[in-house]
Amino acid sequence: AWYVPCLASLETLQELCRKENLSCKSLGITNRSLKRYEVEYLCDYKVEEGTEYYLVKWKGWPESSNTWEPQENLNCPLLLQNFLSDKNEFLSRVREGKALKVRNHVKALKPVIANYIVKKAKQRIALQRWKEELNRKKNHKAMILVENTVDLEGPPVDFYYINEYKPAPGINVINGITTGCECTDCPTEKCCPKEAGFILAYNKQKKLKIQPGLPIYECNSFCRCGPDCPNRIVQKGTPYSLCIFRTNNGRGWGVKTLQKIKTNSFVMEYVGEVITSEEAERRGQLYDNQGNTYLFDLDYDSDEFTVDAARYGNVSHFVNHSCDPNLQVFNVFIDNLDLRLPRIALFSTRTIKAGEELTFDYQMKGSMDLTSDSADGLSPSRKRIRTVCKCGAVCCRGYLN
Repeated sequence: AWYVPCLASLETLQELCRKENLSCKSLGITNRSLKRYEVEYLCDYKVEEGTEYYLVKWKGWPESSNTWEPQENLNCPLLLQNFLSDKNEFLSRVREGKALKVRNHVKALKPVIANYIVKKAKQRIALQRWKEELNRKKNHKAMILVENTVDLEGPPVDFYYINEYKPAPGINVINGITTGCECTDCPTEKCCPKEAGFILAYNKQKKLKIQPGLPIYECNSFCRCGPDCPNRIVQKGTPYSLCIFRTNNGRGWGVKTLQKIKTNSFVMEYVGEVITSEEAERRGQLYDNQGNTYLFDLDYDSDEFTVDAARYGNVSHFVNHSCDPNLQVFNVFIDNLDLRLPRIALFSTRTIKAGEELTFDYQMKGSMDLTSDSADGLSPSRKRIRTVCKCGAVCCRGYLN
């Protein structure tokens, strides 16, 4: 059977259900709620004959069904608070950021203010739905939050969340490994890293103890050790709650941690489409015209493959560059021992405070061909012009390439 993605928005589908008097549980339209009116957001404000009215957008109903309602009929304190907050935010930003005095007794809002309030309400709903989608798709326990207090930018329109590599046709990211360690105590016995000729990457506190440039060999699905094995870290996914947020200095989206992260801790994995270097070169020329790219060369053993996180990726898609980063790239091997196809893990280089932005150096080894939409850079191998770095670090090199 063929499956075609639905291009209609949730609001459009809900409106069609109500128009045709149809119920659909998955859309949130039941027989009981078919004719029920619930405030989705507030659009405008006016005062008539001493009574305050708000223009209400009803959830699941078209905008043509909006009605003016007296404040006394509204039981939505949070939406009222959002409305007033958005109004004051707009007034404080006009005239090049010069704050205006907000009058308390306004008979009606100017159309430009009402338009901003509606856009902000729609953005808030869109970001909430995106957050829910990200948390449905992730395969780890930690939460993903989304925040934009800077502009009216909504979720990216052509980005799909994935938890692991998405190989292009003909590329096998699982090489069919059929053996694992027989350890009962992995840190002390001849475990997977020793079989590969390297030392165990983690200490007893499950923190990284090897130097950058050395590979990490974790226990795989055929090993006898259980899920609590100290040599199973990256494969468990991001252990920290993170927030994708809009930066206020022109770098687009960024990522900050909501929890304290200790030094040498695993933070997240970099995933995307695995493509050949030839395909990466072709895409890179297209990305150059857009001024950004997410191409990450898998150059641990060779430069045969590249990870492209432009359309498919996880939270790492939004991590910004810094010349003084708090994350470091490491190559990881678990169920695939092909040296051409390492998994890419990001570990903390120091203690990171809750609320601090996460960054890594796009020019560090293993990430020579990666830039973010929030950095607008071009990869060194395909650069046309030098791109100014906006990381703000004391040791900033001045350019991304």
